[in-house]
Amino acid sequence: MAGQTDTILNTILEGIDKGELNPGDAIDEGALMERYAISRTPLREALLRLEAMGLVERQPRKGATLFKPTLEEFLAILEVHAKLEGQAAALAARRMSPRDAERLEEIVTACERHAADVGDADPDGYYQLNLHFHKVVAEASGNPFLLDMIKMNARKLLAYYRARYRYPGAVAESAREHRELARLITSRQAAAAENYMARHVQFDRVTVMDLLAAM
Repeated sequence: MAGQTDTILNTILEGIDKGELNPGDAIDEGALMERYAISRTPLREALLRLEAMGLVERQPRKGATLFKPTLEEFLAILEVHAKLEGQAAALAARRMSPRDAERLEEIVTACERHAADVGDADPDGYYQLNLHFHKVVAEASGNPFLLDMIKMNARKLLAYYRARYRYPGAVAESAREHRELARLITSRQAAAAENYMARHVQFDRVTVMDLLAAM
C-alpha cells in the first residue's frame, strides 16, 4: 500500500510541476483509482500527505483541490521563497564546485539561447529551463534540506511563475538576470548573490494581483 500511496503522490506532484494541475483544480479521485487500480485508502493517504505539505485542501463533501492562495497568502509564501532562494545562492557562491560551475554555465547559456532564438513564443519551454537553473543553484548550495524546502514551497507558486513568462519581455529579462546571478555566484560574491536572487524571484504587489486574476 505504501508503494501505491507514493505512486499517487508522485503523480500529483508531477502534474503540478508540468503545469497539468493548477491552483484550484479538483483532484479527480475516481480517475486516479481507476488508472492505478487502487482502493480509496492509499489515495486518501496520499492526499493527507499533500495536505500536510500545504499543496492540497480538502473539504467535506467537496473533495480535494489544489491549494490556491489568497493575495495575502501569496505574498507571505513569496516572502519565504525569496529568503530560501537567496540563501541557496549565497551558499552556492561559497561552496560551488568546478562541476557545479560547468552545469550553471550550461543552463544559463541555454536560457540565453532560448531568449535569443525563440523570445516570447514558447514561455512554457523557457519555464522548464528556468526550473533547471534554480535546481542547479540549489543543488550547488550543498544543503539537501534547503533544496527540499525550496521545492516544496515553490510548488505552491509554480503556476504563477509559469504564467509570468507569458508577459512580453519576461523571458529576455529572466535570461539576463540568470547571467548576472551566475557571475555573482561563480565569483564567490555570496552577499550580492543572495540579495540579487531574492529580488529575482520576487513579484511586486500589482503583478501578484494580475497573476491571481489570470489564474
